[in-house]
Amino acid sequence: PGSFQWSAGMSGRFSWNQMMTRFPGFLALIIMLVAIAINAFLQPNMLALDTLNSNMRVFLPLIFLAVGQTFVMLGGGIDISVGGIVSIVNVILATRIGLEGSNNLMWQYTLVALFAAVLAGAINGFFIAFLRLQPIITTFATGFLYAGFALYILPFPGGGIPRNISEIYRTTTPINIPLAFFVITIILAVWWYIRSTRFGRYLYAVGGNAEAAYQSAVPVRRVIFSTYVISGLLAGFSGLAITMLSGSGNADIGAAMTLTAITAVVIGGTALSGGVGGVEGSIMGAITLGLINNIISFAKINTWWETLIKAVIIVVALAAPGAIDLIRRRRE
Repeated sequence: PGSFQWSAGMSGRFSWNQMMTRFPGFLALIIMLVAIAINAFLQPNMLALDTLNSNMRVFLPLIFLAVGQTFVMLGGGIDISVGGIVSIVNVILATRIGLEGSNNLMWQYTLVALFAAVLAGAINGFFIAFLRLQPIITTFATGFLYAGFALYILPFPGGGIPRNISEIYRTTTPINIPLAFFVITIILAVWWYIRSTRFGRYLYAVGGNAEAAYQSAVPVRRVIFSTYVISGLLAGFSGLAITMLSGSGNADIGAAMTLTAITAVVIGGTALSGGVGGVEGSIMGAITLGLINNIISFAKINTWWETLIKAVIIVVALAAPGAIDLIRRRRE
């Protein structure tokens, strides 16, 4: 009595830590469902196509950023320079294309901006993987570097991209489904494929125990380097999405997104220590934070609560497994 069967031949008392290890996105799913319920109460037309599309196009930049951060954190690192990379992409597009730019110019500079994002990620990866610098210090420094470079390109908000191009992002709903859902489906399909590859296994091995992985002939440096390149690329897509959303340029546009992305990843069940988690949870975490912003807006709560709520969510997500197991042990 009181035991919990995980699978045939394996039983034991229920452990929240075991649950979160096997299903790291479980807590994210619960929080997201609660946020959806509250949001639906405050916004009755939430599931209408126009409203759903409007919400999802706002959530998508953060989803990109959280997915990239997930790869880094699974590998045992952290990237707090991604906000600066988002800003670089935004200002490149806004200053080089302009409101009167052509479609061809848009796609040319989209490639240039994405290359800059990948290069920024590669710089982070080189310092951390090959020079063995501390991830948090390194990306803190490069974050200032990237943000400063963005400010150099565009000292004051302005510029932009043609309205007809930004409208593609804002209004496209293939077969009456918001474009963001197709993007999320592609992200998940790529992630599930990566998990089945050798690189996916290496990623979890490096995040779980880099020294043991190295002794098992895992190319630890290359894996760590690649996670920062992936993070840079997805930060580039985030910058592209937020530029299409806003239609204008602002060197500070990515500044507030770094903490939010890390919060989304933590909510999604990816461990700060690495080796546990996945992209699915991070996507749910990003959507949850977007819904929380909506709730704060619809409920007419002071915006300073947003930061407090994010901090509380991080603490709860980190402390919940240990607290639940502590309560269980005391009851026993």
